[in-house]
Amino acid sequence: MKRNLIIAFVIVNFSLHSVLSQVAAPPPMISVSGSAEVKVAPDEIFLRVGVETRHENLESAKKQNDERVSKALAFLKASEVKGKDVQTDFISIEPNYDNDISRTKPVTYIVRKSIEVKMDRVERFEGILTGLLTNGVNNVHGIEFRTSELRKHRDAARAMAVRAAKEKADALAAELGVKRGRVYNINANEGGGWWSASGSYWGGRYGGGMFQNAVQNVGGGSEAVEDTLSVGQISVSASVNVSFLIE
Repeated sequence: MKRNLIIAFVIVNFSLHSVLSQVAAPPPMISVSGSAEVKVAPDEIFLRVGVETRHENLESAKKQNDERVSKALAFLKASEVKGKDVQTDFISIEPNYDNDISRTKPVTYIVRKSIEVKMDRVERFEGILTGLLTNGVNNVHGIEFRTSELRKHRDAARAMAVRAAKEKADALAAELGVKRGRVYNINANEGGGWWSASGSYWGGRYGGGMFQNAVQNVGGGSEAVEDTLSVGQISVSASVNVSFLIE
């Protein structure tokens, strides 16, 4: 019986060793990264503004806020901003007890509402912002500059990043006296596509960017709008990590 157990143990141990030996070690590879950035003039602006009112009476605070928001929305409509490009995206009512935590009744009520406006004509930005500030709006939360062709520019950035990775792999292979083979593994990341400037805000969105091996300018920079706003360029970026087999 004991001998049978020993034989069984040897067989199991041999089987495990065989299985482990069959788990192939990673083949010889060159692993590199590539990144790229496409700079493009924005053709869309997203403006986030807000209306804040305060009053010791809740109904009065809310009524004042509603009146201000209605005035702002009426201005946007009169300015021929499409309804689908205007959204009220934040609403809050907050009781304020001042600095005396023992109060059981609020000193004032704070009512806040935010409005987001999309503009596909950059040159209209100054006029729309000024009009909103004179028609009920009393907070500017942030401005986002975007491109309506984000997918196209991301595809271009990704292609540039792949080329950068291949060139880097070829350079390494040449230095090592080997040849770059087929792709073994690849993953990609993308970022950017907008630029955001935000001040005090109740809610918002942000853009980003990343370092790059290659940069491409598309269509040059944007000129100043009404001499007080220069939208410049925004970055659309992509990066890839690639492993090539060594031949």
